[in-house]
Amino acid sequence: MTAPSDAPLERDVVVVGAGPAGLMAARTLQAAGLTVAVLEARDRVGGRTHSDHVEGAFLEVGGQWVSPDQTALLALLDELGKSTYARYREGESIYRSPAGQVTRYTGTSFPVSDTTQREMDRLTSLLDELAAEVGCRQPWAHPRARELDSISFAHWLRQQSDDEEACQNISMFIAGGMLTKPAHSFSTLQAVLMAASAGSFSHLTDEDFILDRRVVGGMQSVSEAMAGDLEVHTGAPVRTLRTTDRGVTAVSDTVAVSAQHVVVAVPPNLYTRISFDPPLPRRQHQMHQHLSLGLVIKVHATYETPFWREDGLSGTCFGAGSLVQEVYDNTNHEDPRGTLVGFVSDEKADALFELSDDARREAVLTSIADYLGPRALSPVVYYESDWASEEWTRGAYAASFDLGGLSRYGKDQTAPVGRIHWANSDIAAEGYQHVDGALRRGRAAAEEILARQDRA
Repeated sequence: MTAPSDAPLERDVVVVGAGPAGLMAARTLQAAGLTVAVLEARDRVGGRTHSDHVEGAFLEVGGQWVSPDQTALLALLDELGKSTYARYREGESIYRSPAGQVTRYTGTSFPVSDTTQREMDRLTSLLDELAAEVGCRQPWAHPRARELDSISFAHWLRQQSDDEEACQNISMFIAGGMLTKPAHSFSTLQAVLMAASAGSFSHLTDEDFILDRRVVGGMQSVSEAMAGDLEVHTGAPVRTLRTTDRGVTAVSDTVAVSAQHVVVAVPPNLYTRISFDPPLPRRQHQMHQHLSLGLVIKVHATYETPFWREDGLSGTCFGAGSLVQEVYDNTNHEDPRGTLVGFVSDEKADALFELSDDARREAVLTSIADYLGPRALSPVVYYESDWASEEWTRGAYAASFDLGGLSRYGKDQTAPVGRIHWANSDIAAEGYQHVDGALRRGRAAAEEILARQDRA
């Protein structure tokens, strides 16, 4: 598509992407007195947060949960006057064993054998120790970084334990639940970063911590509130970034903006959708080829009532060997109906996408019914969030490196390239993969620019 014929807009900074990271960068810069334009490819703001009505049901299609450690997000919610509410968690949870046995339980420990529980506790302790030792800010700088980055998480787990059920359960919380990739495809260092970014691996295994609260009105409403006082151009995918000694020009399908700096606030897998003139340094080109997003189907099923509660169940279900590995009560604030959300990750999602729509729905609902009984087979609304097929996302949650990539390229992820700055949750330390991390990186990119202004 040809560039806009009108003369470029003149601003101090142009931001590419109107997700939480880009909007926080723009908000911070504007508060400091700079003029900012935000260019967004989609016809909406929010990035990988999206709240929508589907057949009369309000669904959180994208990111949605708030945990106690997400202090940047919690502070913003207070500032914007946004309320939160707790995820429903009363009653017993369900665990489905590798053999298919369904057991009700309470607490955070799965109802496994004493031997398997001891192994899970031991593996958790090992990962907690590594997370505390390595940290999330510069894991690539740790003396053991290359060692941990050269072995897959799947292999490392089985080096530590020969209890397969324990290994699968521990793996589920990072491979299926977070990185949404097979555990053989990412390194132990990447897994440790994931745990450290949440404060500990124990936090990732505690659904009452990591999936604590939701935002009244949906997480996307946070971006909508931030965008209210900003200049945002939607439907404006940036095709070219031209950088000179005098500044940078972002050329989109509908508008061009000339500025002193640009914040690229899209996922790393989309960097290559932009033509950089002159090209980025070879280090950046190489790094981007070692980063990729995972794959997940987020399944929403809304019922006339939250029937599981009548049976004394919380709606929380786990089964590392099941098609749907995790299920939670996702009922909306003050909604009399009940909504369940489930997740199908990585290779299981591959297999599902080979099925017809009807067969895929049947397989997913059957898997949920394996936990909660036959009433789960008949929702009034059924919807699958398929972010991998969305043009401006193309994957799940956040980017992660292949084996060896984090120790090799980690230090370059956030480093500005001249006038180009980077902001997204994929390269965050604290809050990695979450809205909290996006906000932190957006503010950090803005502060980089403001620091340069001060030195000028």
